[in-house]
Order: sequence, then structure tokens, then C-alpha cells
Amino acid sequence: MKKLLAFFAVAAVMASCTPQPGTLKHATPESMGMNSEKLAQIDREAQSAVDADNIPGCVVAVVREDKIVFLKAYGNKQVYPDTIPMTTETVFDLASCSKCVGTTLSFMQLIENGYVRLQDEVSEYIPGFKPWVDPETGREVPITVQDLLTHTSGLASYINVASFVERFGEAQPDSLINFIATEVTRNFRPKTNYLYSCLNFVTLQNILQNITGERLADYAQKNVFDRLGLKHTCYLPKEHPDILPLVAPTELQADGSVLLGDVHDPIAFRCNCGNSGNAGVFSNCEDLAVICAAIMNHGEINGRRILSPMTVEAMIDVPDYGPKAIAPHVGRALGWDNHSGASTLKGDMFSRTRTICHTGYTGTSIVMDMDARTAVIVLSNRVHPYDDGMISETRARIANIVAGSIEK
Repeated sequence: MKKLLAFFAVAAVMASCTPQPGTLKHATPESMGMNSEKLAQIDREAQSAVDADNIPGCVVAVVREDKIVFLKAYGNKQVYPDTIPMTTETVFDLASCSKCVGTTLSFMQLIENGYVRLQDEVSEYIPGFKPWVDPETGREVPITVQDLLTHTSGLASYINVASFVERFGEAQPDSLINFIATEVTRNFRPKTNYLYSCLNFVTLQNILQNITGERLADYAQKNVFDRLGLKHTCYLPKEHPDILPLVAPTELQADGSVLLGDVHDPIAFRCNCGNSGNAGVFSNCEDLAVICAAIMNHGEINGRRILSPMTVEAMIDVPDYGPKAIAPHVGRALGWDNHSGASTLKGDMFSRTRTICHTGYTGTSIVMDMDARTAVIVLSNRVHPYDDGMISETRARIANIVAGSIEK
């Protein structure tokens, strides 16, 4: 009997030490080689942004290796029509961070499984997709998958949504990709320059859908979010009644309502039915912490793998060799920013070339230093109730605080 009781006691201890699927263990900063007093300075920067009315509120998480060492909510989740305090469980519209955690992670799976190559021409998967044409010689240069992932395709950055809807109507995803394929301006020869474009990722979405026969929303849910055991990450939260009550609202609408559970981005919302390569993922800090830990751990966490180690390495590097070479000043990795001019959110001390990051228009951001195995997640709804909030300096200051807190 004593042996049996001892067995169950050991089993209970082991179970308590094993992270549940979709979660990370919390740990003290000191146990992970970080300084808690220095990390506490995050309070000053986050609260200052709230007090200055730059954001209604935010949630900040810091991940070291496979542990959460800091997680805290500030301010309010909602200030109109009522005030609701922010909590760490709040789910945010990730805006363009969706490009990374939704489209890129899904697309890299297609690459590592042999369905598509970086150097494949987009027209192989989207018939009629026009190349760049040299205005002097008339020579055609095809746009490749890599060009889309690194924002070196030359595609225009966005479309006039109002004009598109007037011409084609609301919720016309087929018309949208046809418009991108045949009418959108190609601004320069692929790989020679950098122009951040939501249209690149709408195109990647359509390539994935043509290959898999599934909506991006369904593929990512099954092969990324559910595979990691995430409970609060999805596209189209109105299709997920357990997640919807946790969602933070975004912008005030003309009818006096606020967007709640519908994606804020106009292309994703009005043209692409919420299932969109450029935006549309909703998530919270704890779920994103799991995604970051998986990436920093070579594609696997808690015994659940989403990418191979070599795929992760390919994803974080700027393609700058052989036929894959892009202009040296670009600084974009596959789906992520590495060291382009837009990468200031990672602050001044994280690795210049081994840190990947991304922002979202609604006020979200992710920074991961792959060498330090440290991630900084800042989620806010700066567009609530009006699209006039600011958080760019706050992100960079918090990143510096986190980097400065690392002692070993």
C-alpha cells in the first residue's frame, strides 16, 4: 500500500511539472537568468502609454526559452461605450502579426513538405498572375514565392478598398485575387527593392488555398493553432463562441458601434470575408508565448512540432545567396522582419541579424531574439475607440528593458 501511495505521489508531482498542451510554465526571471527588478520597469513604460491616452490598455509578456517570466495587463480593454479593465486573458486582433503566426507558419509547412518552393513562380499556382515588365526592354521577370514572403515583389502596398467594393461589391475574394494578379501595379524588378505589401500575403493565402483545397483559416487552425494546443487563437472569432467574449474591441463605427470580433483591416474585412493572408488572426499573450517558444525551440514545444529545425533557420534568415539573393538593404526574412528600416520595435540591444519581429496596425507586436531565446510580446488595441493611438516608442523601450534584464 505504501509503495502504491508513493507511486501516485511521484506521478502527481511529475504531472504538475509537465506543461499542459497549449500552455507554458511560468518561472521567476532569476531562475531563467534575468533580473526581475529591471523587468519591473516595463510597468513605467506601459502605464505611461496608457496615462498619455496613446492606448486604452495593453498586455505585455516576456518569454525566456520555454517559460513565461513576465505577464501583466495595463489599463482598459474597452473604454467605449463602457469601461472594462484589461486582463491578461484578453484576445486581440493581431492585424499584420497575422502574416507571421498565421500565413507564414502555414506556408513554411507547405515548403518543408515539398508542395511549393521559394523559387517557384506565382503564376504556377495562380494562372494569369502577371510578371514585372522592364519598361525599357519589355523583358518579363516573374514574381516568385520568395518575393512575396520578403516583400520584394514590387506589388503595390494596398488597394483602394472603397473603389474596389464600388466596382466588385463587398466580400468578393475571387475578384480580389484576380485584381491583384492582373491589375495591381508592379513597382520594380523583383528582389531589387523593398515595398511592404498586404497584397503579397493575400497572394500567399491564395497559393496555399489552391494547393490544399482549404481556407487559410481552416488550415492554420488545424495545422498550427490546434497542433500547439492553443485555446484562444483563431481567425473569425464569431465562429468561436468560447473566444469571442474575450476579444478586445477596435474602432468606433459610423453607426455608434465598435468593431468586435470582426477584423479591423479593410481588405480582410470588406473584401476577403475575414479569411485573409494579410490580417485576421485573433490571439492573446499566453498563446503567442507558446508560438514564440516553439519557434525559439527549433519548431517544437511541449512535444508538439509545427516546423522542422532547418525550416525555422530558413525562415529567420534574410535570403542573400545564389539565385535567392535579394537587395542587401532589404533586411526582410521569410514572413518576418529581420533588420529592415521597419524593425526599430526590437530596440537597440537585441541581435541585429538573429532577431525577427513584426508589428500589427492595431497595436500588436512580437520580437524574438533567437540567440538569447527571448521573446517580447506587446498587445494593445491602439485603434480603440479611434484610430489615433501610438505605441511605436513604447514597444522599443520595452524591448530595451527586456534585453537589459538578461544576465546570463
